[in-house]
Formats: sequence, C-alpha cells, structure tokens
Amino acid sequence: MIQFRKALAIAAVIALSALSTPVEANDKYIVVQSTTSTEQSGLFKHILPMFKAKTGIDVRIVAVGTGQALKNGERGDGDVVLVHAKAAEEKFVADGFGVKRTEVMYNDFVLVGPESDPAKVAGSKDIVAALKSIAEAKAPFASRGDDSGTHKAELDHWKPTGIDVKSASGEWYRSTGSGMGPTLNTAAGMSAYALTDRATWLSFKNRGPLKIVVEGDKRLFNQYGIMLVNPAKHPTVKATEGQAFIDWITGVEGQNAIRSFQIGGEQLFFPNAPGV
Repeated sequence: MIQFRKALAIAAVIALSALSTPVEANDKYIVVQSTTSTEQSGLFKHILPMFKAKTGIDVRIVAVGTGQALKNGERGDGDVVLVHAKAAEEKFVADGFGVKRTEVMYNDFVLVGPESDPAKVAGSKDIVAALKSIAEAKAPFASRGDDSGTHKAELDHWKPTGIDVKSASGEWYRSTGSGMGPTLNTAAGMSAYALTDRATWLSFKNRGPLKIVVEGDKRLFNQYGIMLVNPAKHPTVKATEGQAFIDWITGVEGQNAIRSFQIGGEQLFFPNAPGV
C-alpha cells in the first residue's frame, strides 16, 4: 500500500510538471496601462494581433483614465503606459517612474451636444467661448470627472472661462466619475453637452440626440505618448518585452497599423512617432 501511494504521488508530480511546462512556455505577455479611449474605440483589437503575430508577445490592456493609469504605473502595476496628458507624462518620467516618453499618435477632442443646442454653440470653433455659453445657459454638461486625459483637457478649457465648475457640480454640471463611453451614454440620456475624444465618438453607437457642435479649435489637439515603466524602480517590469512593444508601435509597422484603423472610412488616430 505504501509503495502504491508513493507511485501515485510520483505520477501526480510528473503530471503537474507536464501541465505546467507549456503554460510557462506560453506565458509571454506584458501589461499595458492605457486609456478607455484607446480601448473603447477598438484600436487595440485592431493592432495587437499584428504585434503578437510578429513577436509572440500577448498584450494585456488595463483601460482606465490617464490619471489612474499613471498611478498604476507608479506602483509598478504594469510594464508600459500609453496615455494622453503630456504634462503628467513628463512628470511621470521626471519623477523616475517611467523611462523616456515617446509620442505615438494624435487625434482631437470634440464637443458634442443635443440637436436642440440650448447654448447655441453649434458650428463654433472656439471651445472656451462655447463653454462660457453653456455655463451662462445653465445647459446640462456631462463631465468624466475621473482625472483622465479627457477630464484634464476639459478642466484646462474651463480655466480661461473663469467659471468654477465645482460650485456648479450637481446642478447643470454633472460629474460621472466614469469612462468616456458611459459618460457619453449619460450625456445622451440627459441631452447634455460633453467633451470627448473623436475616436470614441466615432465608435460610439448610442448617440441619441447628440451631435458634434464644436470642433477644429487647435486647443482641442489630443496627443498620445508611451513610456516603459522604470525597471530600476520596479524590478518585476518586463523591460525587454515592454520595450519590444514600444519599438514596434513607434516603428514603421506599428505606425502603419494605427494608420489603417478606420471606422466608416474615417481614420481615428494619426501616427506621429518621431523619425517615422
């Protein structure tokens, strides 16, 4: 009986070893902290299979607001950060949490609002003037309120208006504390204005009464940057694989992959990595 039990134990160990070996062999992946706009627009679904086909590396996306993505990177919860708030990204690198910031692509923000346009801003190319008009009309405005890149940009545009949106919070100014898609759903349900990146807007299906009312202001430019999480600060970072992804997405193949992503014949992101 003792010999039989020993044999069973040995067999179990061998079986477990056989099962674990292929998992380890295929366990080649990185975690990218990124934004809801890159995820919800469908960009990653389009480009990541191309990267895996070339390198064999899986990319697991954590889609959160830019502020949260950077905080996650600071804790070492990920290998790469791809977000859109240049000043915050530069601080991330300056503080030693990231290794070199490289520009990847851009698009723009647009202001959407209801067909009825109670603030009478449709057709304007001046985002600051439009926000002033919305505040004066006390027209509903849905903000992400989540420290995302879009939220940071929105607050930057409110600053020159001199309007304290915090004091209006809960009245005509509504903070959703959620991603771009849910915020657009809220705006559609409330017939409210909202600032959104164009990529998420183009992929958004539940538009209801919403349309683009302000676009074309150069202040609405939306740049994305990518950084490796610093392995000197977090030794668990997969630096080789993470850098391989950065090199690919900022290289010719990755930039062409971004360029080829379209919805309804419209390009959602425009690659602009240096030297490509």
